Amino acid sequence: MSQSTDPREPAAAAGEETDPGGPAAGIAAGYAFTGPALELGALLWDGVCLPDRQIRVPLSMLNRHGLVAGATGTGKTKTLQLIAEQLCANGVPVFLADIKGDVSGISAPGAPGGRTAQRAAEVGQQWEAAGCPAEFYALGGIGPGIPVRASVTAFGPVLLSKVLQLNQTQEQSLGLIFHYADSKGLELIDLKDLRAVVAFLVSDQGKPELKTIGGLSTATAGVILRALTAFEQQGATEFFGEPEFDTSEFLRTAPDGRGLVSVLELPAVQDKPQLFSTFLMWLLADLYAGLPEVGDLDRPKLVFFFDEAHLLFSGASKAFLESITQTVRLIRSKGVGVFFVTQTPKDVPADVLAQLGNRVQHALRAFTPDDAKALKATVRTFPHSPYDLEELLTGLGTGEAVVTVLSENGAPTPVAATRLRAPQSLMGPVDAAALDAAVKGSPLYARYAEPVDRESAYEKITAEQAAAEAEAEAAAAAAEAGKRAKAERPTTRSAPKPDPSLAQQVVGSGLFRSLARSVGTQLGREISRSLFGTARRRR
Repeated sequence: MSQSTDPREPAAAAGEETDPGGPAAGIAAGYAFTGPALELGALLWDGVCLPDRQIRVPLSMLNRHGLVAGATGTGKTKTLQLIAEQLCANGVPVFLADIKGDVSGISAPGAPGGRTAQRAAEVGQQWEAAGCPAEFYALGGIGPGIPVRASVTAFGPVLLSKVLQLNQTQEQSLGLIFHYADSKGLELIDLKDLRAVVAFLVSDQGKPELKTIGGLSTATAGVILRALTAFEQQGATEFFGEPEFDTSEFLRTAPDGRGLVSVLELPAVQDKPQLFSTFLMWLLADLYAGLPEVGDLDRPKLVFFFDEAHLLFSGASKAFLESITQTVRLIRSKGVGVFFVTQTPKDVPADVLAQLGNRVQHALRAFTPDDAKALKATVRTFPHSPYDLEELLTGLGTGEAVVTVLSENGAPTPVAATRLRAPQSLMGPVDAAALDAAVKGSPLYARYAEPVDRESAYEKITAEQAAAEAEAEAAAAAAEAGKRAKAERPTTRSAPKPDPSLAQQVVGSGLFRSLARSVGTQLGREISRSLFGTARRRR
């Protein structure tokens, strides 16, 4: 006997349908695709699970992006796992962010059991335990995983402003700092490089550098430096540096042709949500910048799951939101699909939500007036449906969802209440020892494990300042020596000095001294420019 979706409705025998040619048949017909498709589960209608009515999503439409939403505990993570392992089996690489540390089980076969067998029977699934080839990563090496690092230059001022929580004026000033460093060949590799450039630009020596393009106020520089200090105290120093991670590593496939599942382990930084959500956006933006245009493919090059998406948009500046919207809109043509995972659709800005063609909406709760308002807003985002969606969305059980996707011709499919299939991989974390062995056994570990600290902005500015201080000390010492020598001269009258020659008269003239000072000043400027360099940073 199937479990009823809504306990208030009478139960029916599995597979029974009161009107075989009615709405359920019409809904199921909308998911009868001819090409390769992922199997999501079986249709729910009138409180009954119909295993012969399968709900699917075309493989070719997964680059049209998607949304997986629902209240805590409704099964969003298992939905990600279900989709990811099927993508893997179809040769499509996958990126997953493991916020809570329970996605690593995708690399191991699942454990058969009574509940799994029951779910498989209900939805008509031929369940077989299977794991996926996986690589495990960690931000900057904090926690288990291959370290993923980025240079400050590659991260850029817009994303960095978001994570530092700067206002618009401060963000613009930070952009000016990046522009200066880039134009002067001052590589911003880690946070101490950025700190050194900011401090230099508000020093007596550095203030003239930005005078012609607005300058940098001491107050704004102070805000940026304080934000950097707080950022470093959160452990962010580990995330910036070299070797810089090549995001094309996420596009690899296993030797047997299956797509590689890249799992970014984030439990060690889950208390820093702004940091990891912004870092995920950098990964996506870097992929976008490096991939060629390919148009629509029969299968995507990569599907990127962006978990805890509401953290990304919280408090975001206009420039940041515009950057996200543009990236999501254009990365489709580069063969990358993006799925945002969050609690309600209202967590995602309307311009971004409009780009998400595939929807898996788990249950929502309506315990408060705000919850009820969010429920009504969510219902309005779905196409017209024969379901009473407000009632349905609050009555869905764990592992059940309302689905609508894009068909093979790009049209939205009918809204379908769905009992989702059970993942075939382990629904839980793998053993810590197995995870550590997988990380250290990866061919990428030797390439990225050890940090490298080469000469960059901090070292160049420090060397210049040390040279200037040494020169000043030498000048002061020479002046002091001159004073001592003068004081030690005998008081006896010296022989009369001969009349100066014509050359000496010219050199001693005021006009000559003025000209020498002018040439010296210009030469000093040229020396300063050569020390800072003018070539753009090469990656």
